[in-house]
Amino acid sequence: MIVATGPGGADMLPAGAVRVLLATGVADVRADEGVRDALTALGVDHRPGAATIACDDRAAWRLAAADPGCATWPERPLLEARAAAAAVSDLWEVTLRLRLDCPWDREQTIASIVPHTIEEAYEVADKALAGVGGAELVDELGDLLFQTVFLAMLVREDGEGDLVTVADGIVAKLIRRHPHVFGDAVVTGSGDVLLRWEQIKRDVEGRAGIFHDIPAALPGLLFARKVQRRAAAVGFDFADHRAAWPAIDEEVGELARAIDAGAGVAQEAGDVLFATVNVLRLLDVDPELAVRAAATRFRGRVEEAEVIAGVAGVDFRTLGLSEQDGYYRQAKASRKARER
Repeated sequence: MIVATGPGGADMLPAGAVRVLLATGVADVRADEGVRDALTALGVDHRPGAATIACDDRAAWRLAAADPGCATWPERPLLEARAAAAAVSDLWEVTLRLRLDCPWDREQTIASIVPHTIEEAYEVADKALAGVGGAELVDELGDLLFQTVFLAMLVREDGEGDLVTVADGIVAKLIRRHPHVFGDAVVTGSGDVLLRWEQIKRDVEGRAGIFHDIPAALPGLLFARKVQRRAAAVGFDFADHRAAWPAIDEEVGELARAIDAGAGVAQEAGDVLFATVNVLRLLDVDPELAVRAAATRFRGRVEEAEVIAGVAGVDFRTLGLSEQDGYYRQAKASRKARER
């Protein structure tokens, strides 16, 4: 049995934990001396190696995660929630300390910290989509969580809320927007969920207009997808990606004519990209991540082509386009063979 004794400290022992430990009378108390003394005074003897282990919430969760068959108090779902709460509490305390004692952190504002938040979000996406090992993704998630807590702290300083307000707000929003989970509504699939989501935002939350609250700072491809989704929410959409595909051919033709005419190229190029985003959206492909992946593949192939050329005794940078393309194709074929 693993018994969680709260976030730590003799004055914060949960009554339920005390009852469970008194029933055993003996426990391996892996806590500070104050907790051990408090339990001894209540009648729980500390004995290393005992079958019952008593420790703070986070330590208890780590032990429970390592031994899925072991009984716990409280039950595992609540124990995990308490351990997570304790960990976030510590992160909040560390963030406050940084704001107080670190010169760099003291200088930050909401405007200055947001670019770091965006960067961390992309690093999380890169690790997740690349299938990188869990430890690296967990590390990046920690960086992103810190950004959220830091911004919540800055909002608190402005008197507009705090981390509790942030968490309460998203909990209420998620419950409100998922009546099929927390209420009696019935949905037929994920598409129905998205339609109901937009309807709730308009009808319940009072969002005005079809294109309400689209962040202007979104990258262009994501901005385009967001606009398309809002239009789709009111029924203005193609039936599927096949129906949307001819628009790409149409826009490419218009771009070609604009290039020949020497006018309107940027506008027609934008229309090509917008039409492509529409098809990708209907295929449930993130256009921003797709183009980033393509750019990453291209960079890797060019770097490998340079290596292949170097092995052949030539400098890739001094070659003509045709010769460079030959080495590029070799690199492309080599990388595809390794990926099979």
